[in-house]
Amino acid sequence: MRLALAYKGAPCRQYALDYFDDETFFELGIERKVPVLELDGALHTDSLTILRHIDELFPAGAALVEGRIDEPAWQALVEWRRAVDNILQRLYAPALPAYVDIGTNEAAVASYKAAVQRRFGLSAEELANDRYAGYEQLERQTRLKALARHLAENSFYMGQPSIADMVLTADLYPLQLLDGVALPIDLLYYLGRVQETCGLRLDEGLLIDL
Repeated sequence: MRLALAYKGAPCRQYALDYFDDETFFELGIERKVPVLELDGALHTDSLTILRHIDELFPAGAALVEGRIDEPAWQALVEWRRAVDNILQRLYAPALPAYVDIGTNEAAVASYKAAVQRRFGLSAEELANDRYAGYEQLERQTRLKALARHLAENSFYMGQPSIADMVLTADLYPLQLLDGVALPIDLLYYLGRVQETCGLRLDEGLLIDL
C-alpha cells in the first residue's frame, strides 16, 4: 500500500506501531491488523481491497487501476497470491526480526518467536533451516523464473505500472532477507524498478543492508 500511495503522490502521514502496541487498535475499535488506512474518518484494513479501489480513494495522481489492469487479470493475481500465501508466510517468519519493530527489542523477538512456534508448529530457527525447500516449493508453484522473464520483457506486470506491481513487489521483496536464497536477477531488477518508479525504498526499517 505504501508503494501505491507514493506512486500517486497521495499526501499521508505514516505511523509505525510498536510490536506490543495493542492500545491503538483498541482505541480504533478494530482487530490488530496492519496496515490500517484512515481516510475521511473511515478505516480501511484490507490491503488488496484498498489497492483495488486506490484510484477511487485517491483520484489525484496517475492511475494504477483504470486503464492499467482489468478485473480478470486482477482476480487471477489475487488467486495466485492466496495460493502461495502460506508458503510466503513460512518463508518470511524467520526473517522478520530483521526489521526494527521486532529485532531491536529482546522481549518482542521472544514474543514473536513464540507466536511463530504456535502458528507453524516449528521454531523460527527450524523454519530458517527449511528455507531452501520452502523457496523451491514457491519457485515451482509460482513459476518464478518465467515470471521474472515476463517482467524483464515488459518492465511491469501489465506493461505499465499498476496495482499488480505493488502486490508483487511487497510479496517478493522480503525474500531477499533469506540467507543463501537468490532471487532471479531479472526479478531483482524489477523490484528496484518498481521502487524507483514509486519513489519509495522498501528497506526502510531494516537492520541489515540488502
